[in-house]
Amino acid sequence: MLVNADFHIHSCFSMASSKDMVIRNMAPKSKLKGLQLLGTGDAFHPKWLDIIEESTDYLGDGIYSFDGMDFVLTTEVEAKHRIHHVIIIPDMDIARELSSKLPSSNKSSDGRPKTRLGGAELLELAHDHDCLIGPAHAFTPWTGMYKSYDSIYDCYDAKPDFVELGLSADTDMADTIRELKDFVFLSNSDAHSPWPHRLGREFNQIELEDISYSSIKKAFKHRDVKANYGLVPNLGKYHMTACTKCHKLIDPEVARENKMKCSCGGTIKKGVDYRISEIADSTDPVHPEFRPDYVHLMPLAEIISAVYGKGVTTKYVQGIWQKLIDNFKTEIDVLINVSLDDIKRVDHEVSHAIESFRNNTIDVVPGGGGQYGHILFKKEIKKPKVVTLDNF
Repeated sequence: MLVNADFHIHSCFSMASSKDMVIRNMAPKSKLKGLQLLGTGDAFHPKWLDIIEESTDYLGDGIYSFDGMDFVLTTEVEAKHRIHHVIIIPDMDIARELSSKLPSSNKSSDGRPKTRLGGAELLELAHDHDCLIGPAHAFTPWTGMYKSYDSIYDCYDAKPDFVELGLSADTDMADTIRELKDFVFLSNSDAHSPWPHRLGREFNQIELEDISYSSIKKAFKHRDVKANYGLVPNLGKYHMTACTKCHKLIDPEVARENKMKCSCGGTIKKGVDYRISEIADSTDPVHPEFRPDYVHLMPLAEIISAVYGKGVTTKYVQGIWQKLIDNFKTEIDVLINVSLDDIKRVDHEVSHAIESFRNNTIDVVPGGGGQYGHILFKKEIKKPKVVTLDNF
């Protein structure tokens, strides 16, 4: 069975997360999105585990269900060198046991615990308890594995179970790195709020025998991820090298010469695009035979917002979004499967925008320095220039 799954999210107990990130809100929003399986996030937090246990029915083999939405226990851990790791956990008992064993001073106060353990120690702990583990948003400049290491094996000493690409990278970028040719790639949302433009903004279509932890583990082993869906990578907020204060896009050579300090006084952050170029083995991607398509998309509400120049959460944008959902059931279906003629009958302008995604003809202002990129649907808007030695 083909299942749409988003394995990496956060609960209301994580810093900077919405208080609405609770099971009773996640479940209906995920169904409207078109997901069938959702990670719980924060599964080392004792109070969050209590809420999961109280709010859901346990279906067995690691799956917890609420209102027709299935959940698997997951967490993100910040380990040595501030590197983030995603862990998928077999059941509640193992989650509680691992939580008690993890050396961490903040695991009762923050859904994303911090630990002094390195990647190799964390992998060993996870594998000793039959968990799946891999780097979260592997290339991002603050907390990605590749910001500290040139090789994934330098971090883990062994082979982790997957690589999460993050919002600022895709398969074409990652497959320029030879050592990743045998890895399953995951595209997850890292959502901090239950809005459908956050939950499932990136997701995986995965072939499962049934919805169970055992099937998830087997699918990763046999590399049965059939498609990755996610943002055009230059929409990601760390795609390009840029200033974290004024968000100017800056040529990496200029950034280095100026010791990563912008002329405005801000700090320049190395972009995912440039970091991958530093460790790449080829200019063009070399895809292994099993590698599935990476399908670029953007949350429907953000497309509507870009088309009409109104905020994502405004009544106007949400009204159009709801009309499309009322007609076609789920957001993923609208973005991928529903015919453009049918969408056109509901909203002509939005149908053209979705067509641009499907045809790969969109125009993007790249993101960087912590600011997301955005789509240009109006030709008269000019793209910002990258700062070079001539104009720094």
